[in-house]
This record gives sequence, C-alpha cells and structure tokens, in this order.
Amino acid sequence: MGTIQYGVHINGYTRSPKESDGTGIKLWIARRSASKSKFPGMLDHIVAGGQPFGISPLENVVKECKEEAGISEALSRERAQATSAVSYSYNESDGQINRSVLFCYDIQLPPDFTPTPVDGEVDEFFLKHMNDVVEMMDPDYHDPIKPNCYLVIIDFLVRQGVITPETPGYLDVVRELRSGECVALPLSNTSSCMDICNALCIAASSSSSSSSLPSDPPSALVSLP
Repeated sequence: MGTIQYGVHINGYTRSPKESDGTGIKLWIARRSASKSKFPGMLDHIVAGGQPFGISPLENVVKECKEEAGISEALSRERAQATSAVSYSYNESDGQINRSVLFCYDIQLPPDFTPTPVDGEVDEFFLKHMNDVVEMMDPDYHDPIKPNCYLVIIDFLVRQGVITPETPGYLDVVRELRSGECVALPLSNTSSCMDICNALCIAASSSSSSSSLPSDPPSALVSLP
C-alpha cells in the first residue's frame, strides 16, 4: 500500500513594515542545482530534506539549514518554529501509492542575512514578495516550483493571512493541505508531535480512503527531495 515518506520543509522569510502586498513579508526561494537528479533548476524552499531515521525533525532542520543554506546552528535553534504538518497521497503511474508527510517549519531571518549555497544542491537564493509568491502558485507559472513545495507554501500563506476565508475555495484548500494519511513517525520523544500531526490530519484522513485516491497527484504534487 506504499510506505509513508517523511520530510521537513522550512519557510525562510523576512518581515518589515507592511508594503504594497499588505504583509511586509518576503519569502526566501532557492533554485535547485541544474545537476540534481530530480527537478533540476526548479524553485524550492530555502531548506528542505527527507527525514532520516533516528533524529528528531528539529535536529534535521538544524542540520539541513547549515548544509543547504549556511544558516548557523545558533540561528536555526533560536528562530526555527514548528508550525504544522501537511500530507498527501496519490497513485504513481506504475500503480504504487505515494504517501508523504511534511513537517513545516518557519524561520524568520534577519533582514541583513543572505543564505549561501553550501552543499551544491542549490544554485542561488532570492527573496520574493508575498504577491509574487501568490503568482508563483499558478501551475502555469513560467518558472515552476518543485511540486511538493505547493502545500507547504500554501499552508504558510494561510497562516500569514494572505489566503483567508474570503478567498474563493478557501475550505477546499485548507482540507487538501492534510488530505493524506498521518501515522506516528518512529522516533523517540516525539509522541506529542505525532499526536498534533494526527489531530491536524484526522478530519481529512477519516473522509478519505485508499480506494478513492486520485490517479494523478493533486496540483502535480510528487515525491520528497
């Protein structure tokens, strides 16, 4: 039925007095290395990675921040905040079921901080205004985002009040953020985190079943980094 994959995705952002987009928030975006085997050259989160066995999601965030963007351990431990989890499931073209859970973290970076590619997985970083980020959510955007970033960015936009109950389709969007199955990650000292994940996902999970999974990934959402 498909093994659940886990990962961490980090929204790295800066905040300043409100600007034309009404939030004063800018999001750091990475461009994946052209040599990557998956999604070369596509836009991505400032930091993202699969969740290894044996370490907590937070420890993984600290490790990935240093390796991928040159964010010091001190800065990531001080500022990284766990915010939510998103999940999705879909049928691969070969009939296998892909199930993924992404732990979402926010890290507000100092205005004078610039991330630096360290491990060769990223070619460049750049800041985007919130109105530009919203435009990037269009599946036909000329410079596409790596597909599994959509849910995490949309979750960020909801929490920042950019997507609101007044937005057409708001409840559909919120429901789809956690449309996949969530089960406890086999790590020590994380039971409370898993309880939260299950609480976030239970409504969507109870209304979905593997027999009704779509044959194609929603909004082209695909595998973890």
